[in-house]
Amino acid sequence: MPELDVVIAGAGIVGLASALKILESKPGTKLAVIEKEAGPARHQTGNNSGVIHSGIYYKPGSLKAQNCITGYNMLLDFCRQNGIEFDICGKVIVATREDELPRLNDIYERGIANGLKDIRFIDKNELKEFEPHANGIKAIHVPYTGIIDYKAVSAKYAECIIKLGGEIRYNEKVQKVSSSSGRIDVITQNSSFNTKIFINCCGLQSDEVAGLTERNVDVRIIPFRGEYYKIKPERRSLVKNLIYPVPDPAFPFLGVHFTRMLSGEVEAGPNAVLSFKKEGYHKTSFSVKDTFKTFTWKGFYSIAAKYYKTGFGEFHRSFSKKAFVKALQRLMPEITASDLSPGGAGVRAQAISINGKLIDDFLIHDNGNIVNVLNAPSPAATSSLAIGSTIAEKIKSKL
Repeated sequence: MPELDVVIAGAGIVGLASALKILESKPGTKLAVIEKEAGPARHQTGNNSGVIHSGIYYKPGSLKAQNCITGYNMLLDFCRQNGIEFDICGKVIVATREDELPRLNDIYERGIANGLKDIRFIDKNELKEFEPHANGIKAIHVPYTGIIDYKAVSAKYAECIIKLGGEIRYNEKVQKVSSSSGRIDVITQNSSFNTKIFINCCGLQSDEVAGLTERNVDVRIIPFRGEYYKIKPERRSLVKNLIYPVPDPAFPFLGVHFTRMLSGEVEAGPNAVLSFKKEGYHKTSFSVKDTFKTFTWKGFYSIAAKYYKTGFGEFHRSFSKKAFVKALQRLMPEITASDLSPGGAGVRAQAISINGKLIDDFLIHDNGNIVNVLNAPSPAATSSLAIGSTIAEKIKSKL
């Protein structure tokens, strides 16, 4: 059993960024990243739409706001230094109805409070200059937003970790974590590791792994699948960059939108459908265990009672292309069902507290020599190096 300083479970972008920042801040650290899949970035990181978020939506002073702004700059610096392609193309957040204007104003005020001095309101005529096919009465132009391939970023993080002396072990699913004599034994299906510090960055499985180290984990990961369509190549000219609706501030999803990707493809979506499997990327995906854990979580019923109308709408859009297109037509009246072909899907790990609150901020439990990252949804990819630096600082004195 190798004796290590740090074991990180999870080779998504947050786990890899944390490993990188620990090795940079304390060279020579004996560190291993262990991952249950055969490669990195196989779940949330590898199935998102590749947006570099500006930080405009998040409550000033929150961990999301702080880490997104800091992480944004760290990410761009890393990409420039390592030759990773990205495009700061900007986006528009569009109000299509009068009743959305107060929320649009709130988003603008948050952006200004978060230091985004170059955002500005644009009227419907100027909106047409940015996005000729978009429909709206008023919008915010956000010049900071960009697009990137987070799988490429993760691969480069992994490469840097190896260069700095770290190790990455795949096909190593955590099965047991136990402490004795101030050290921690981590048992996987193939190996055993002995370490000073254990960090759980397991994303969709983070509550399961936390349950191996904490007696009463007070949040549970409820999976939400986001399904996309792709705009057919001959109609991609409908979208120049990124077009977003005004989101519901009480619901931690941004609504169906249009996203140009580095590949040139354009995605439309996603919806946000309760998934019956944590790693379920298809409508038919089902896990008895995951479904049981969702429906036996007390907090789930508070959320269901509050958002059942929204939830039914999301399911309707999932099974009805016509309904999905209707939601898209609010932003772009020209779009039709014939313009869309089936796309992919991602699953978001959304933490819900036992008293029924959607955890809207990043959530990290620091329990001495064990750190559990229990909520790191979007903008975690943009924020990854900042989150990694935060975790590195937490454990520095313990090394």
